[in-house]
Order: sequence, then C-alpha cells, then structure tokens
Amino acid sequence: MTLQQQGFDYCYDKRLYDRLQAANAAAVRAHLNAGLDYQDRLARFLENHDEPRAATAFPWPQHCAAAAITFLSPGLRFFQQGEAEGARVRVPTHLCRGPIEPVDGEISSFYDKLLLVLRDTEAFRSGDWTQLHPTPAWPGNGSSDGFVACAWAGKQGLSHIVVVNYASARGQCYLVLPFPDLRGRRFRLKDMIDEEIYERDGDDLAGGGLYIDQAAWGLNVFEIQTAASAGMNASVFDDAAEADMAGRGVDRLGMARRGTTDLARR
Repeated sequence: MTLQQQGFDYCYDKRLYDRLQAANAAAVRAHLNAGLDYQDRLARFLENHDEPRAATAFPWPQHCAAAAITFLSPGLRFFQQGEAEGARVRVPTHLCRGPIEPVDGEISSFYDKLLLVLRDTEAFRSGDWTQLHPTPAWPGNGSSDGFVACAWAGKQGLSHIVVVNYASARGQCYLVLPFPDLRGRRFRLKDMIDEEIYERDGDDLAGGGLYIDQAAWGLNVFEIQTAASAGMNASVFDDAAEADMAGRGVDRLGMARRGTTDLARR
C-alpha cells in the first residue's frame, strides 16, 4: 500500500528526482505516464533537507532542464530555501542558520523567469495536462529518445507546450499536438523563458507535428496563440512564416532538410 493510499495528501516524488539525476529521459517519460490521480499528489522537487543542493547535484545547464521538467509537471511544486539563488551548502535540519553564500546570477535569472511563468500562467496551475511522445525527426535519428514534453490546456483558451532535450547531445524530434482545430489557422509560438517567437501553419502542425531541434539540455516553454488573437496581420504572418521556414531550411510540411539549423531552440 502506498503512502497516498494510507491517507497522506502529498508524498515526495523521489523516483522522478532519481531518474532526472541519472539523466534517463526514457525513464522520466515512463514515470510521467502514471495516472493524474497519483501525480497530482506528488511533491516535485530538485532539492530538500535530505538531498544535495540542486546547484551541486545538477551541473548547468542540466539544472535548468531538470527544473523545467520538475516544476512544469503536475503535482505540488516544492522549492527549497536558497535553491533559486544557487546555494551550494546543504544545511543540516538541526541547525538554525547557514553560511551566507553568493548568488549565482545564471541560476537566479532562470528561476526568476520560471517562477513568473508559474505565477502568471493559469494553465500551469489549473489546466489540463497531457504528456507528449516525441517521434524521430527522420529515419535513423534516435535522438528523439532524449526528449521529455507535455502540453497544458488552460481554461482561458490558451495552450502551452513544454519540451526539453534531456540529453547531453543535440537532438531533434517531432511532437504531435493534442489540440483540436489546428487546420486552416495560423499560430504564433512564444517562448516564455527566452521570449523568442516562431510562426507556424496549423495544417503543418496537424499533419507532421511540431519540429523541434535543441541543443543539449535545451528547453522551450511555448505559449500558443492564433494569429488573430496575437494581433498579427494574416498576410504578413504568411510571408513571415514562409521566410522563416525557408531561411531555416524547412519546407511547407515542416520537414527538416539535412544540415540545417534548429527551429525551436533555447
């Protein structure tokens, strides 16, 4: 009998933590296949009183990739004091004070953005979550196995995609999106972490899926809007999307051409 079945409201998700520390993306995806009745009552964390500080357990930039998976998955998000500042000294629980440590600017900047996304985005708090399963970008390319991705559908009509290349090498994949009514529309994908904007055709997204090419430990947190709701002129949007795809070596079906740069990178 699990602790949840014995009446505990929340339990630490040590299994996700261990699989992230082992950099095993396939095992992470398998764990996230569990039912939401179980996942919603897990406390997701990268550090606590028992574990090493995240800044020491997860080297940069694996740290930010692990944080994106942990805190943008369903469940309770648990942040330890000093984690967002990059503290490196684990303070024993019986002590009432710890050393004054310098703030790690890179870690602090990332957590500032992540916490704002969590605070300001209704979908990540009360939306509907779905795990996405990456497929190979082309035959023989096994790097899709390194991706972890999910979709959040908000009550306010906005949809979001979280995709992480949780691997030590560059990777590519396609993501089949679960959102209805993609065809016949244009979409704007805004990265909520890096603020990059991509423009995509709904027919392409509904057909081949969303093409992703990321550096090692790369991540995107996309807010998806239609061209109309984003206030974009349709004809300008068409021209911009075509120019963007042509410049990045992708045809109208979103198929990657050999030797091109990435479409969605951190």
